[in-house]
Amino acid sequence: MHHSRFEAVRLRLEQFDPGTGWRLWLYEFLLFGFKQAWACLFGALMLVLLLGTHLFYPDDAPLHRYDFITLGAVLIQGGMLALRLETLEEAKVILIFHVVGTVMELFKTAAGSWLYPEASVLHIGAVPLFSGFMYASVGSYIARVWRIFDFRFSNYPPRWATYLLAAAIYANFFAHHWLPDVRILIFAAVGWYFAFTKIHFRNWRRHRWMPLLVGFLLVALFIWFAENIGTYARAWSYPGQENEWKMVGIGKLGSWYLLMIISFVLVSLVNPVRKPD
Repeated sequence: MHHSRFEAVRLRLEQFDPGTGWRLWLYEFLLFGFKQAWACLFGALMLVLLLGTHLFYPDDAPLHRYDFITLGAVLIQGGMLALRLETLEEAKVILIFHVVGTVMELFKTAAGSWLYPEASVLHIGAVPLFSGFMYASVGSYIARVWRIFDFRFSNYPPRWATYLLAAAIYANFFAHHWLPDVRILIFAAVGWYFAFTKIHFRNWRRHRWMPLLVGFLLVALFIWFAENIGTYARAWSYPGQENEWKMVGIGKLGSWYLLMIISFVLVSLVNPVRKPD
């Protein structure tokens, strides 16, 4: 099964002709929002799970909240596959992100970059197993939006360069704890290779475009918003948030921007990087 249930709905919506002028503008605006909401489904359900358990999960429950979140995440994943709300190809991407994210979590929690303040049984080291699903939410979104909007790319850098960039970013997330932080050089390399890259996306019937670097920034910004919801729900905490919640500093946006490069390159391994027709 290569298509989700959304495929037929999307095709009908794209074939509908609302007319011209303000009707077309309004229809494209609503269609764009609907497609984005569908692409965010996995991540949105995870945020609902985190926030809902923070607000309503009983303190005296026999099951730790973190373990409940882990089981809930597994059920969400299984339900989306069973109901064909997600394709097997997208699930493979999620698995890759789960592994990559969990490895980073194990290192970062050991280094004290952040912590998980609540107890759990389903964990590896100090990392509850639901954490991998949070990274998987990013992979799920990119894989879905790539297909739903029929991404095409012009002036895309050599594939080998994108692989090296992603590897350098991932390595620096670890190495900067002992070696000089070279993220400024990495940002410069990202700007150099993607400076003229355009992403072409089809919302209704025609492809529009934006600079890919701007697209990375917009998604990183929404991840930063989601991160603030996650820390408010005490899914994890940064130093200084142990006793009371504070907004995550805007400086974290740079880390999420770089993570977007890794995420994008990982998805490009299973999704075609095609040129505009």
